[in-house]
Amino acid sequence: MAELLMSLEKAVRRLVHDGDTIAIGGFTINRKPYALVREIVRQGKKNLYIEGSGSGGGETDLLIGAGCVKLIVNAYLANAAFGKIGRRFRRAIERGEIEFEDYSSDIQPLRFHAAALGLPFISVPHLLMGSDLEAQWGIPTEKYKEDPKLPPAKFLIRENPFNLGEKLVYLPTPKIDTGLIHVQKAAPDGTVRIEGPTFLDVDLAMAARFLIVSCEELVDPDELRREPWQNQIPGLIPDALVHLPYGAHPTQCTNYYDYDPEFLYLYDAVSRDDTLFVRFLDEYVYSLADHRAYIKKIGFELLKKLKVGEKNYVNNLPRRNVRP
Repeated sequence: MAELLMSLEKAVRRLVHDGDTIAIGGFTINRKPYALVREIVRQGKKNLYIEGSGSGGGETDLLIGAGCVKLIVNAYLANAAFGKIGRRFRRAIERGEIEFEDYSSDIQPLRFHAAALGLPFISVPHLLMGSDLEAQWGIPTEKYKEDPKLPPAKFLIRENPFNLGEKLVYLPTPKIDTGLIHVQKAAPDGTVRIEGPTFLDVDLAMAARFLIVSCEELVDPDELRREPWQNQIPGLIPDALVHLPYGAHPTQCTNYYDYDPEFLYLYDAVSRDDTLFVRFLDEYVYSLADHRAYIKKIGFELLKKLKVGEKNYVNNLPRRNVRP
């Protein structure tokens, strides 16, 4: 139990390594493990492979912009209403700085669920067939064969052995070295409770070889045992547990706080420009020793306004672009 509880710095240093395949929980601007991601950037991890769990947001865009990412497999990446596409993500692809593979928003959940079940691949009757995506889509075939972190092919088209004459697309399931999720409550024994939408976090947790969980509240195990049907992840799954209140800021965390619209607008503005983005990294990541310093910089008064019950603050803010 004592070994499971770790500092932010220790959890990332121990379980995230250069060249690892990582998967990040949450959904666009919902319950993203930003504190864990900022620590990965702070520690200068490199050549990461990202398996997008459905819809990535600014946290993945941040990793790409900071030069931590070599390759990403994803279905969607944006900060919802605060940016139609991750700008660092788009810029890196345009410049040829990262490799990118695109799956649909229905295929990625299927791949993650199959990985959680220990299945090596899935077969689907749609996706590529009947379009030029088979030839034009994603990472070149030769790179799949050259990279040991990738399967030998991105897909195979084969006959359905149980319905002869029908063609199926066979897709490999993701092989995740380390998963990152942020949750509302966790106990020191590793039991996890997610309040509100779980997105793909449970499948991600089950599929990953290692799992880092950050939480808003660290609670007594007896509190979670009173309603065991509310707990999604058993204590034997997490490999590191980090107590990080506001660890999802600037995204929202159901029943705890709303997203921070001004910060998300700010990120959209600075991520458009290389120089501004570098300054942003210096100000909000590299110059801050840890998550406590980050929270102090954001300001407790602002964070208090974002808490559930203070809805007027977010609802009354104008929807505009904030210039740095």
